[in-house]
Amino acid sequence: MRMLIASEPGRPDRDNEDFAAAAPGLLLVVDGAGSPAGVESGCVHSVAWYARNLGGLLLAAATDKRHGLDEALAVSIERVNAMHAATCDLRHPGSPSATVALARVHDERLEHLVLSDSVLVLDRPDQGPAVITDGRLAEVVARLDEPDRPSPGDSDEHARFLRSRVEQLASFRNQPGGFWVASTKPEAASEALTGSTPLMGLGAVALLSDGASRLVDRFGLMTWPDLLAILGKDGPDELIARTREAESTDPDGARWPRGKASDDATAVYWAVQG
Repeated sequence: MRMLIASEPGRPDRDNEDFAAAAPGLLLVVDGAGSPAGVESGCVHSVAWYARNLGGLLLAAATDKRHGLDEALAVSIERVNAMHAATCDLRHPGSPSATVALARVHDERLEHLVLSDSVLVLDRPDQGPAVITDGRLAEVVARLDEPDRPSPGDSDEHARFLRSRVEQLASFRNQPGGFWVASTKPEAASEALTGSTPLMGLGAVALLSDGASRLVDRFGLMTWPDLLAILGKDGPDELIARTREAESTDPDGARWPRGKASDDATAVYWAVQG
């Protein structure tokens, strides 16, 4: 089983808040939800700390095939809670959080779990790709969006906008009618999108943080088959390089409005039939 992984921070002077890992029959991407400076979290730990610890624990929990992927995620959230409950306010609405994409081979099928806006793409040569992502965060953002939002430059105005947006989103996070992420509530795992696909007829699978999927779903510069072709031919590093090239042509977000000019980008790729 040959798997390819690449991950790169959005800026070289900031921690990478994504986490990716693979084990035999298991692929994982965790995308930590970073917050702008000045937003309180009630936690002494960084988002990168949360993503790494959740990812490591989830990788271990998901190897036990007696339990579903949602159960593995719930247990992992509980275990991270135990690691910092004594030092941090886990009731704080700004506690570190992350999105998750997870895939596991079991009984000749590929099981999957996706929570929030990470993306899982199934390459099905006979049918076209199946794209699995949780759109509830995007729906909340669309309700909150303002037509005159500032560009993602380093301006004070944009920084104020981001702080306000994060504070607004906190009231919708892990709430009915809002959106769900991995944070301090194990019950969020039951809100994840789950399913399974026969390995027979599956060409490849890709797991992407939203920073690595934006050439398709935000910039519209390629299709999902195009993205899979890049991953299959040149690997995840090439996908991220092309993403950075596109971002550099629009540093102020005039063409593609977005919160971050360059986001952490992570891709895991497995050619099932390769």
